[in-house]
Amino acid sequence: MNKLRKTLFVFLILSLALLGGCAGDSSKLPAGGTPETETAVVSPDQDGASSESAPSDQEETAPIFITFKGTDLDGNTVSQEIFSQSKLTMVNVWATYCNPCLSEMPGLGELAAEYDPAEFQLIGIVSDVMEGEDQSLVESLVQETGANYLHLLANDSIGQAILSSVSAVPTTFFFDGEGAYLGGVVGSAEKSAWEELIHELLEKQ
Repeated sequence: MNKLRKTLFVFLILSLALLGGCAGDSSKLPAGGTPETETAVVSPDQDGASSESAPSDQEETAPIFITFKGTDLDGNTVSQEIFSQSKLTMVNVWATYCNPCLSEMPGLGELAAEYDPAEFQLIGIVSDVMEGEDQSLVESLVQETGANYLHLLANDSIGQAILSSVSAVPTTFFFDGEGAYLGGVVGSAEKSAWEELIHELLEKQ
């Protein structure tokens, strides 16, 4: 786990080309630093709060696992069991009002199509549209950006498991095939930067 966090940290310091981010709606997301001025590996605490982590030689902590149940844009139920379908899962939290989110989604769509799903899969979580609300704007944005991968709508379960650790969008989390949390990135990035990080993480699986 420490080696993976070191990989994420080095990636953030040396390779991440931030395009910026959007502060979250305070009614849905807790306040936090802005991606333009602060980039960090985000580690959800067991109680759901977020904290920054840096490389450490201290003893490895126990893996963090989350549980959730949500609904995709087609009304299908999706849970944490989806992580077992791929060696590495990238969960990208975005919002319909966030231009940096939308700007990186075409590249994310290309990434999702280029990898074998058994190796890498990408899941989007729409932070500002709840289950049961009008999702026509979400569907339109997904089509316009070519982000043709699985997208989940927000609900209480996803809110507690994932969105409670988000202070700005986009925020991206990584999980291994057993569902263990590997780390996260606050802010958007170019496709090439994501490719580098995905390659590094897959090499360690």
